[in-house]
Amino acid sequence: MFKNITFLVLFLFSGFVFAQTTAMTNAESKAFVNKISAETKEIKTLQSDFVQTKKMDFLDKNIVTQGRMSLKSPNTLSWKYTKPYQYSIVFKENKIFINDQGKKSSVDAKSKTFEKINKLIVGSSNGKMFNDPEFSVVYLKNSTFNIAKFTPKSAQLLKYIKQIELHFPRNQTTVSQVNMTEASGDTTNIVFKNTKINAPIPASEFSL
Repeated sequence: MFKNITFLVLFLFSGFVFAQTTAMTNAESKAFVNKISAETKEIKTLQSDFVQTKKMDFLDKNIVTQGRMSLKSPNTLSWKYTKPYQYSIVFKENKIFINDQGKKSSVDAKSKTFEKINKLIVGSSNGKMFNDPEFSVVYLKNSTFNIAKFTPKSAQLLKYIKQIELHFPRNQTTVSQVNMTEASGDTTNIVFKNTKINAPIPASEFSL
């Protein structure tokens, strides 16, 4: 009985917290965009550990991976997955370079999903994401985060991505969480931690 009551209290409390996410006013969204745009202009490099959780309808368990993301202005970005397997993706020179556990390849940066996430993350480091013509943006807030919710404008892109949310802690101007919902309903959540700004990044982080 006690366990049931505890669960009910937690359920109601979580619903209450969720309900506190509200839309920013025009003045608030303008101030938020101006602040992010101004302060991120100073970012030359950014590096962060991440935990990625992917939920797919046809799988009973979520797929959880860990790694390190490295960004170098203006548009070089790498994702290096270290657990539970070794996998690297580097975006540079309008190409995607891949190292799948020793098997290397490269393709043009035409991916409809991951390439768009990378474009927004790179844009979040220089404030340009808010002007991306491919997305409409809604600004939300709660006691913990300022949230920019991006929805594709084109029917073509909507075939792959339903929406992408970037979460900014209220006291900082870099993204700490990304939530993406694909058209299929599958979701990807990426949480960043141990973020370092303008620290030297070895060239090896952007090579395979």
